Amino acid sequence: MSELLAILDPDLCADGLVAEIARRHPTRVTLLVETADGDDPTATDTPRGRALRVWLAAVVAQIEARSGAVVVGLAWGREQLSGWRFDRVIGPLNAGAPA
Repeated sequence: MSELLAILDPDLCADGLVAEIARRHPTRVTLLVETADGDDPTATDTPRGRALRVWLAAVVAQIEARSGAVVVGLAWGREQLSGWRFDRVIGPLNAGAPA
């Protein structure tokens, strides 16, 4: 079993990150979208909240379809992952980098 933490940036295209996740063949993926206050911006019924929900749903579907992994969680701040352990951590800066 392989646990992977993927750090997402909603302001960047996630295609490279999804490809990197698929390349690593994890079993389970947890997503981290860091916000300044650690709050869930998708919980608001604003244009930004609605757009972020649609974007996240598409990213989760792509990850699961292309990697075969199950997306098991979503965190909005690193403090929410205290005590969690991951075999690999990837993010926008190292997507596409050699393993």
